[in-house]
Amino acid sequence: MISLEDVAKLAQVSPATASRALTRPELVAEGTRERVLEAARTLGYQPNVLARSLRQRGSRSLGLVVTDILNPFHAMLAKGVQDVAEAQGYTVLMFNTDEESAKERRAFETLRGHLPQGLIVVPTPATHLNLKLLPNLPVIELDRASGRAGAHTVMVDNEVGAYRAVSHLAALGHRRIGMIVGRLDISTAVERHEGYRRALLDAGLPYRPELVVPGNHREADGRAAAHALLTLPPAERPTALFVGNNEMTVGAVLAARELGLRLPDDLSLIGFDDSRWAQTMTPAITVVAQPAYDLGALACRTLLNLLGGQTVPQSVRLKTTFIERDSAAPLTPQPSPLAGSR
Repeated sequence: MISLEDVAKLAQVSPATASRALTRPELVAEGTRERVLEAARTLGYQPNVLARSLRQRGSRSLGLVVTDILNPFHAMLAKGVQDVAEAQGYTVLMFNTDEESAKERRAFETLRGHLPQGLIVVPTPATHLNLKLLPNLPVIELDRASGRAGAHTVMVDNEVGAYRAVSHLAALGHRRIGMIVGRLDISTAVERHEGYRRALLDAGLPYRPELVVPGNHREADGRAAAHALLTLPPAERPTALFVGNNEMTVGAVLAARELGLRLPDDLSLIGFDDSRWAQTMTPAITVVAQPAYDLGALACRTLLNLLGGQTVPQSVRLKTTFIERDSAAPLTPQPSPLAGSR
């Protein structure tokens, strides 16, 4: 069995320094910490979680890793997790990855040193690889699915929510409906895109790839994507947009304003995710709302049940809610170019 002394010898540090690097990494210089972590990875060292738990006399913690804490949706997820965890006597160690796989890896490395009892993670595309740093740790994937075999997931029914939104736009008479979709290497974007595509086909409308623009789930991405779609030639430009998350919806609204387009007179728009700004702006934004707090709370309860040895569902999906406000309206027929000459 690989011991802490073996790790210390390979890293050329004392056993005490190796222990600090693995359990209190903030107390160790970065270069030393990286040497110890690399030595532990090379040797396959696994700390004795049970022994440490006994030394800490019942200290309990959970890891939470989200991808964008500035996004109100993720903040509400975290609130749901924290409320349930604290009610059960757990501390939550939270990390933000900014949608970057390298930051997620560093978060997992730090968590490995703190030895949480379990982990809740909003995955990046590399989560299935990065989780190899935390073998045998109970994990709940929240909001997204990494594609790992046997993963426990807590999500919403993204495809149904997107289908409802796009069907609404089609029922209003829109025939060129664009989508700002998000990253298609992330499960939520894939599912919402599929709902968009299926709604078009069921409405008898063609799927036009040129009206689908990906983004990285940020305001700037939504703004750039909306500019690209709304500056197409008039005969090709969408009369309605479906936007894949709340941050990109903000960007799309800003782009429409910059181009002098009014909602819903010149452009109908529906976003995925609700927020305070969507409710209070003029016009208020029609949305597909997710139960963000409930998602976080359910993910934490599921993890605690798993830790308690209970059988939990492999996958749980909560329903979305379609909230009709003022940003989508029936398509107004445009006058014929020849109308003025008659």
